[in-house]
Amino acid sequence: MAISMESQLQTIFEDVVKTEVIEEAFAGMFMDTAESERMKLISCLGAFRQYWSTLPQESHEQCVKWIVRFIHGQHSPKRISFLYDCLAMAVETSLLPPRMVCQALVNSDSLEWERTQLWALTFRLFRKIIGGVDYKGVRDLLKTVLDKIQTIPNVVSSAVVQQLLAVREVVEYILDRNACLLPAYLAVTEIRKLYPEGALSHWLLGSLISDFVDSFRPTARINSICGRCSLLPVVNNSGAICNSWKLDPTTLRFPLKGMLPYDKDLFDPQTGLLRYVLEQPYSRDMVCNMLGLNKQTLNIAQHKQRCPVLEDQLVDLVVYAMERSETEEQFDDGGTSQLLWQHLSSQLIFFVLFQFASFPHMVLSLHQKLAGRDLIKGRDHLMWVLLQFISGSIQKNALADFLPVMKLFDLLYPEKECIPVPDINKPQSTHSFAMTCIWIHLNRKAQSDNSKLQIPIPHSLRLHHEFLQQSLRNKSLPMTDYKIALLCNAYSTNSECFTLPMGVLVETIYGNGSVRIPLPGTNCMAQGSVTPLPMNLLDSLTVHAKMSLIHSIATRVIKLAAAKSSLALAPALVETYSRLLVYMEIESLGIKGFISQLLPNVFKSHAWGILHTLLEMFSYRMHHIQPHYRVQLLSHLHSLAGVPQTNQNQLHLCVESTALRLITALGSSEVQPQFTRFLSDPKTVLSAESEELNRALILTLARATHVTDFFTGSDSIQGTWCKDILQTIMNFTPHNWASHTLSCFPAPLQAFFKANNVPQESRFNLKKNVEEEYRKWKSMTNENDIITHFSMQGSPPLFLCLLWKMLLETDHINQIGFRGNQTPDPGHVFAVVGRVLERIGARALVAHVRTFADFLVYEFSTSAGGQQLNKCIEILNDMVWKYNIVTLDRLILCLAMRSHEGNEAQVCYFIIQLLLLKPNDFRNRVSDFVKENAPEHWLQSDWHTKHMSYHKKYPEKLYFEGLAEQVSPPMPQQSQYLPIYFGNVCLRFLPVFDIVIHRFLELLPVSKSLETLLDHLGGLYKFHDRPVTYLYNTLHYYERHLRDRTNLKRKLVHAIMSSLKDNRTPGWCLSETYLKFGMNPREDNVWIPDDTYYCKLIGRLVDTMAGKSPGPFPNCDWRFNEFPNPAAHALHVTCVELMALAVPGKDVGNALLNVVLKSQPLVPRENITAWMNAIGLVITALPEPYWIVLQDRIVSVVSSPVLTTETEWVGYPFQLLDFTACHQSYSEMCCSYVLALSHAVWHHSSIGQLSLIPKFLTEVLKPIVKTEFQLLYVYHLVGPFLQRFQQERTRCMLEIGVAFYEMLQAVDQHCTHLSYMDPVCDFLYHIKYMFTGDSVKDQVEKIICNLRPAMKLRLRFITHISKMEPAASAAANANAPQPNTVSSPAPQSNPGPSNVPLSVAQ
Repeated sequence: MAISMESQLQTIFEDVVKTEVIEEAFAGMFMDTAESERMKLISCLGAFRQYWSTLPQESHEQCVKWIVRFIHGQHSPKRISFLYDCLAMAVETSLLPPRMVCQALVNSDSLEWERTQLWALTFRLFRKIIGGVDYKGVRDLLKTVLDKIQTIPNVVSSAVVQQLLAVREVVEYILDRNACLLPAYLAVTEIRKLYPEGALSHWLLGSLISDFVDSFRPTARINSICGRCSLLPVVNNSGAICNSWKLDPTTLRFPLKGMLPYDKDLFDPQTGLLRYVLEQPYSRDMVCNMLGLNKQTLNIAQHKQRCPVLEDQLVDLVVYAMERSETEEQFDDGGTSQLLWQHLSSQLIFFVLFQFASFPHMVLSLHQKLAGRDLIKGRDHLMWVLLQFISGSIQKNALADFLPVMKLFDLLYPEKECIPVPDINKPQSTHSFAMTCIWIHLNRKAQSDNSKLQIPIPHSLRLHHEFLQQSLRNKSLPMTDYKIALLCNAYSTNSECFTLPMGVLVETIYGNGSVRIPLPGTNCMAQGSVTPLPMNLLDSLTVHAKMSLIHSIATRVIKLAAAKSSLALAPALVETYSRLLVYMEIESLGIKGFISQLLPNVFKSHAWGILHTLLEMFSYRMHHIQPHYRVQLLSHLHSLAGVPQTNQNQLHLCVESTALRLITALGSSEVQPQFTRFLSDPKTVLSAESEELNRALILTLARATHVTDFFTGSDSIQGTWCKDILQTIMNFTPHNWASHTLSCFPAPLQAFFKANNVPQESRFNLKKNVEEEYRKWKSMTNENDIITHFSMQGSPPLFLCLLWKMLLETDHINQIGFRGNQTPDPGHVFAVVGRVLERIGARALVAHVRTFADFLVYEFSTSAGGQQLNKCIEILNDMVWKYNIVTLDRLILCLAMRSHEGNEAQVCYFIIQLLLLKPNDFRNRVSDFVKENAPEHWLQSDWHTKHMSYHKKYPEKLYFEGLAEQVSPPMPQQSQYLPIYFGNVCLRFLPVFDIVIHRFLELLPVSKSLETLLDHLGGLYKFHDRPVTYLYNTLHYYERHLRDRTNLKRKLVHAIMSSLKDNRTPGWCLSETYLKFGMNPREDNVWIPDDTYYCKLIGRLVDTMAGKSPGPFPNCDWRFNEFPNPAAHALHVTCVELMALAVPGKDVGNALLNVVLKSQPLVPRENITAWMNAIGLVITALPEPYWIVLQDRIVSVVSSPVLTTETEWVGYPFQLLDFTACHQSYSEMCCSYVLALSHAVWHHSSIGQLSLIPKFLTEVLKPIVKTEFQLLYVYHLVGPFLQRFQQERTRCMLEIGVAFYEMLQAVDQHCTHLSYMDPVCDFLYHIKYMFTGDSVKDQVEKIICNLRPAMKLRLRFITHISKMEPAASAAANANAPQPNTVSSPAPQSNPGPSNVPLSVAQ
């Protein structure tokens, strides 16, 4: 029968500890000799060894636990001590694994602090054998020991403290950096888990823990961005969508890597940052991105993401607005206060609607914060904001959610007497009535719920309520005051009362059906209402009323589309609908409904007139539409282009023009996120047949990747999101690019097009084919044969070339054609040409225009000049304006998008210039349009009248009318025009002009022609949607081309900016200094700005971002502005001005750095990080030559005596690199300034710009880093950005990781003594555990093996070096407090329990 393990172990150990009766009787009188003790030990171990060898592996742990239990069951300290000696010897002789023994000892239930002797003996043994445990085991034991210490109470007898301190020695030994039992980084992680920031460690450990944690402050500093809490983004700027701004949604803290003791301000909630972002118009997407709030999860009940921190900030923002209202006199003057309240109501609705914030909680919190503050002036505006939400959601939610508003009423409306009725001719009156409207909605809800909670009308509101009741009884409501708005707001939840005022609004814009008015073109009539609802009125309606209105309009449009009404929509309706789409708070019924419901429905009904109208609205009336809607529309348009019904001149032109606008208007930071959504099927966002649209997309791609530095540091598009898109374009519309255009592309795109070259048709062939076709035309007599032959599908697209040839040879089309003696009937020939063109169709005709564009270039290249040239251009002009064969904008677009080289390219641009300027046709159209119209359509009530008078003067002819008119008698005009509400040839030409300017910039010899074009047509930029963005993109993308052409740069800026001068407040864009000196065109005396200029320019941005009132820029309605908020505007205009200077980029970059690096009287010390933030924003938004100069500054600091010689250095390096502390104590040095500024710049950089850092480290800094200070400086510089590299570009992170070790090796070889080994090693462990893992192990292993022993000992856990050099181990033991045979570190070849004995000499 097998004997149990317990019995066998009992026999072995009891044998050793048993005593004679006499020994027990005279306890303490008998003593064993050392020899007999040793014999006992040996015999006990011998018996145990024999038994242990028979035990299966899985029983080992159980066996060790039993032994510990047995020992802890003894009461004699002598026995315990003897048995512990047995255990120690068993571990020393590799019989027992030390990790198992340590775990069993410390986890024993009998180990309690009250048994002080057992406690002391246990931890002495523990201290003796822990050196043999592997590092992961030591980490786990440290955690267990610290937990054990927590069981000791705060008050114990002083008599036992001495015994208890044995455990402190164990902790001290584990944390001893020279003993190096485990990476100190792992130890600090365990400690910080147990004692987080602000928690005190156990009294028994004294300052041991806090000193150890403090030794990690340098590592934490190396990983911190200087002044991070003061850095702010520009909302909707490209940098704002990266990971730098993310916050924890519950605590609002930065997501910091590792359990390091970072500076206190980094652990604070970043309320300032969130509050700043919330204050910016159009910031809601960024807020969601920062806090990781996801709108998509709303449909899933359990994912309601209420975010209390966001709620608090919204409430604080409302309180701030109340404070602002106390000081501002005027409200409805478009001032800061009005804009703030407008924006607040939009933010509140969004966040409460998506349940990120709770309405009742916010109202109660508001009550609490406003109590006793006596802020009364803004109360109406506050109630207006609350009314917005209440009226829209009270029907779906419980009444109780809204009752807290009455508490707020009691607080803010203390009047005992009735509040008088305001002047209802002012829009502000709607705010004054807001509280009464809220009461009406609450009461209505209480009635419909049969609730007991009905509240009698407060006495102070009685007059308001009576006025509303009385107005409701009055059936005729004038549009001249705000009575209609008041009634809509008060009764939007009461259908009986709501129908009347809403009916009046709707009636006003629909037209009453009997009046009809003509629209441009033939046979096009519309409903008779032309005056849209003014913005003031729309602003005075609550969101709920606006939603009813927009819903009513959309439903009506869908109904009319389905009914195929021959009458077009009333101009008032179209304009009002466009205005309603500006309100972000009604997005779901607004732009979302427009794209996903209205457009598809109209298309399904084949209501082409309405479709044309909607596309026109999108082209000329939409503002701040989110990029995903725009790309969605683009993909709709591409699918539309393939439908047979859209193969109609006017609709085809409209679809192509709208698509061109959408493509060229994509923001540089929008391109990648939007197009990566279509990577699985890139066909949907590309045109299957329009080479021009696909070329425009490639140009946009080139510009976007250049401006965002996407390809910086890479030379191929392999593996990037662009590859499939470019490949698909080349399959759809294979084409080449001219070398002068290609040279501006980022290098990877250049390489792609060089590799995918498409053979071009030779000009000789083209000429021969045209001659051949012309001969056929002249020889054919049968009209039907002619029509069939020339309009046949698949026949070469040469028909326009033939027309050109006929006109050139015979002056008139009517002298060509039919052989024989009969005189051809001119009308007949025109009719034939017209029919051929109609049969070819709008879509196929584009190919003819393309070939014609090439043919023209060849013809002009060979023409004799002079008379011949004049004739050529006259004929070309006739084809556009007299015969209406092709529209000017399409012809110019085709010409501008061809890929001619050298002389032919110049000829092509010469034709464009002649077409635009030589005849007066187009110039007159432009000058009249610019003179008679203003771009602020949202302020106009008479756009339609001006639009019609312009079209009467210059009618659009899109159906070859000119040909028909040449027939005698003129043929009747058959074509049914689609309604045109906004467009004309000038506006259609604008996006084409953008492209033309870019093409002209690429070719040096045509600079003068470009200046001429800008002189004559630059005024059109008054109507450009994004003139500043266009300038910014142009100057940025063509920086290399424009470097030495300062005159042309100035001309471009001047032309575009001066076109806007009558429509913008002075000071809206360029600084006074620049306007005074920079626009000076003198060649001999170029203006070089001084430091003051740069300081003022940056100061302007600093003040804008700080929300200074009045701000540096005039107020404006951001809903209709090119930019979404003041900071985005300020940043772009600043960049445009800096790029426009006649100063090299390098000098401008250095001047910007000097704003804070030199002592400047205009830069206040206390606000220095805000200035650094502004410089970071500006410099990263400029082209590479401007920001690359920062690298030279870094090199000069790293090479400066302060960092290269130890004698120059004063004090502790980590203190001197702590910019904030030094700055506050006036002890900062140049190196800390450069560090802080570099951090500000890199924090705002795109990942493309940051990806140059690895190269900079390895090629520039590595060769010069020789001292420890230099090394620490470089670590400080780059350390904080590893987190971003890990998230966005892992390859760079790994390269930096290796570079850090290579620099360490150079320093190790150069320096005799290293003072800061521990912080360096801690940082390298941080990189391993937080970022690289074992990815760089192979590269760094060789480096670590060649470092000095003390360094190698500390870093051995990174490589798992199993055999240490003798010196290293000896050093470790020399420094250990109690040297003995088992205290040296364990070999680390395997993380499991170690069973290799370690002697000192090993």
